[in-house]
Amino acid sequence: MIDREEILKIATLAKLSVSEEELDSLTADMDQILSFADTINAAGAQGEDFDSVSGLANAFREDLVIPSYPREAILRNVDGGEDGFFYVQKRR
Repeated sequence: MIDREEILKIATLAKLSVSEEELDSLTADMDQILSFADTINAAGAQGEDFDSVSGLANAFREDLVIPSYPREAILRNVDGGEDGFFYVQKRR
């Protein structure tokens, strides 16, 4: 459990000004935060390892090579195709 003196020490190190009215509330809040962190740390040590929530190992499909149009047939419809590529002008 964290006490008021530790909160004042942390505030001094962080160069924060903490009033007496805020000190009790801040102490209780910090104690809850540290308790929650302890709970998370304990759960992480006891839990099982898992890759994903859904249990899917690989949700991607396999790549398939399929035939395409011949390059000459594509470039036939384009003015200025050079060396098997489309000619694209640079924008200014």
